Amino acid sequence: MNGSLKIGSIFDIPILIHWTFILIIPIFAWIIGSQILLTTELIAGLYQVPIDTSIISVGYIPYILGTIVALGLFAGVLLHEIAHCIVAKRKGIKINSITLLIFGGISSMEEGMPDPVVELPMALVGPLASFAVGIACSAMVYVFFVGIPDAPVAGVLVFTFGYLGLLNVFLFAFNLLPAFPMDGGRVLRAFLARKMPLHKATRIAADIGKIFAVIFGITGIFFFSPILLLIAFFIYIGASQESTVVKYSFLLKDVTVNDMMSRDVMTVAPSMPVPDVINMMYQSKHLGFPVIESGHLIGMVTLADVHRVPQIDRDAMQVKDIMTRGAITLPPAAPVIDALRIMSVNNIGRIPVMEGEDIVGIVTRTDILKVIELKET
Repeated sequence: MNGSLKIGSIFDIPILIHWTFILIIPIFAWIIGSQILLTTELIAGLYQVPIDTSIISVGYIPYILGTIVALGLFAGVLLHEIAHCIVAKRKGIKINSITLLIFGGISSMEEGMPDPVVELPMALVGPLASFAVGIACSAMVYVFFVGIPDAPVAGVLVFTFGYLGLLNVFLFAFNLLPAFPMDGGRVLRAFLARKMPLHKATRIAADIGKIFAVIFGITGIFFFSPILLLIAFFIYIGASQESTVVKYSFLLKDVTVNDMMSRDVMTVAPSMPVPDVINMMYQSKHLGFPVIESGHLIGMVTLADVHRVPQIDRDAMQVKDIMTRGAITLPPAAPVIDALRIMSVNNIGRIPVMEGEDIVGIVTRTDILKVIELKET
């Protein structure tokens, strides 16, 4: 994901931090710190234990505790995502990364068309992990309350673990709402897919997710809550995207690259002047060409490559100066949905089709979208 920084790996899964994660930590710390006495009273009432506030409310301590709770929350979110990934890896799904961002965590997986048999346990294990963390943190409240009742630090520990216990139990309940793309929506889809085609089950789960998004959005407007508005936006967009992806997978499930690729491929040499390539784009209405040298594909040159070069410099440059080397290719037998997925992940518009060392065609995003449009009629 763009804007992310790798901070390490767990079980050979890269862990990334998105810039929004860095943004939300101080916001959470301020919100928790500014309401610390009210929250302390709530936690004490729910757990039925008195909390010593002699340290909690002094100076910058509330905001330090707010930061600790915020980081602890995202540690719980990370465990939630790791639980998803462990089950996915055992089911043979490749995990690309886990990214922590403003709304929690996202696991990037190469799962192809969702399999309800695999998706059900994979969706359930994340919320169950959050519930387990919540119960463990709640148990620590009584351990510290009973173990060190007279120490002032006990109030700090009871507050911290009590807050994290409540947050993780809330995450458990919130994630099980039958609203796509949350885990509860995936559980709902897995159950619905037992009685109907997957794309119809996805559409129903996505529509329910959109209803929840509208409810959250209206509530956010009524209570002037930007967090609820952002959550509503996240759910609505996520539900729409998942529904679209599964619909495309269903429509293209029997289509291969060979069925729809263009076989008359226009290629260019690395020594071709850039202005000549631009003229080819105007004349052919194609926005990219494979670059061939001595009969071998060595890269792609696209309009995006041209745009990266200042206009004043283009006259003196050749294709080899601006092209993207090491082009992604596919064999003719590859499923078209794989081509669309690769294009989306790598932000490219066309993929050369290779049979051995020979280029036998090219498939573009526009070609795929036209086939989808025809399949929908």
